[in-house]
Amino acid sequence: MEIILREDIDKLGQRGDLVKVAAGYARNFLLPRRLAVAANESNKKIVEQERQAHLRRDAKLVTEAQDLGKMMGAVTVTIYQKAGENDQLFGSVTANDVAVALEKLGYTIDRKKVHLEEPIKTLGTFQVNVRLHRDVSIDIPVHVVKEE
Repeated sequence: MEIILREDIDKLGQRGDLVKVAAGYARNFLLPRRLAVAANESNKKIVEQERQAHLRRDAKLVTEAQDLGKMMGAVTVTIYQKAGENDQLFGSVTANDVAVALEKLGYTIDRKKVHLEEPIKTLGTFQVNVRLHRDVSIDIPVHVVKEE
């Protein structure tokens, strides 16, 4: 069965693509969830209009993310944590802690956009990646210092 995708679907295609899938997959999963529509001329026109609107909206979001990235380029985050004798933290610094520290500086960033390979467990300076958009990400220095 030929369908037109209304959303990006992993391993299948991008929004607006004409793809051929099994009839059951289309009938039971894609069509009820409005992820795709049947491939006919009127649906092709509608999906193309939706795709153009999505591209305009996405371009606007990218420019906003780039502007925010330029503003955040000079930001340095300092987090105070209790630590033991060998600079080992009691606990750890997580993505949520970085997001809260950024919010105190006036930047509202979702914790899911802060990417740490693993929680920070020692004192020091670390580079933390913040993904503002799928195409825009910046590295922010995070200083973890001992709380007195």
